[in-house]
Amino acid sequence: MRAMFHLLTAFLLLSTLLAPANANLEGDALYALRRSVKDPNGVLESWDPTLVDPCTWFHVTCDSDNRVTRLDLGNAKLSGSLVPELGNLERLQYLELYMNNLTGPIPKELGGLRSLVSLDLYHNSLTGSIPASLSKLSNLKFLRLNSNNLTGKIPRELTKLGSLKIFDVSNNDLCGTFPTSGSFSKFSEESFMNNPRLEGPELMGFVRYDVGGSC
Repeated sequence: MRAMFHLLTAFLLLSTLLAPANANLEGDALYALRRSVKDPNGVLESWDPTLVDPCTWFHVTCDSDNRVTRLDLGNAKLSGSLVPELGNLERLQYLELYMNNLTGPIPKELGGLRSLVSLDLYHNSLTGSIPASLSKLSNLKFLRLNSNNLTGKIPRELTKLGSLKIFDVSNNDLCGTFPTSGSFSKFSEESFMNNPRLEGPELMGFVRYDVGGSC
């Protein structure tokens, strides 16, 4: 009887130790972002990594299962870079990081956010190319990457995003031609304006598109 009591006690202790670690996986991902940015206004002060989950943190919204569904940090005066750990937020629907001073590349891991509806990274100083992995975001409706310093070609894979309603990559340094097929058939040239090295729309059947990522 005593052996069973000790076994039960050990099991409960192990469960107590493991549960927060599993439940806080998303908290770890968000805290990686906090460590990666400067926060002069202290908008991330409530982001305490010792809590069981991040659902009580300001600017974070969770569902009934305590899984993160929204991150609202637009116009928060954050500087620094995005982190690949954000790709661990499996139920994230809204990633709002517009109008900050974020630099560096867009992590390809964001392509793992299968629930994402809105990706708003406009008005930052992001560099590098647009990850082709974003084409995996089948629920994505709003993709706004305008007013950054993005380079390279617009991935043709993005034309597979059948739910996409708004696409804006204006005011960057993209090059090559832009797609006109699939979901891109409904976007006007305003979505692509002020990219000096962008040559205009791809003429399907007449102009061969080089699938390479650089120009």
